[in-house]
Amino acid sequence: MAIDLKSMNSKELEKLLGDVKKALQSAKARDRRAALKAAEKAAAEWGFSLNDLADGEKPVKKERKAKAKAAKPKSKPQFANPADKSQTWTGKGRQPNWFRSAVEKGKSPDDMRI
Repeated sequence: MAIDLKSMNSKELEKLLGDVKKALQSAKARDRRAALKAAEKAAAEWGFSLNDLADGEKPVKKERKAKAKAAKPKSKPQFANPADKSQTWTGKGRQPNWFRSAVEKGKSPDDMRI
């Protein structure tokens, strides 16, 4: 079924577009009904209705996922600012400005180690 779009005028194209939109809505509704029937049949094979599955309990997560989300212990500080001992750094992640400037001035990281 080939349609020559180039030979059609704007009114014919607009009518065709409207017909296509209606047919698409109809096809989507038909597909939805078929999917719903298939889902109901699959649920019935397991002894459930779709409402049972939709309202039922959620499956239990695997322990591995739960452990991955568990809080990790904080790292202990490894370095302290010689000018202000309350400023510390664990040695992980981005270097603080005070650490970087001290190293640039010639101070050894081992000198700032706690």
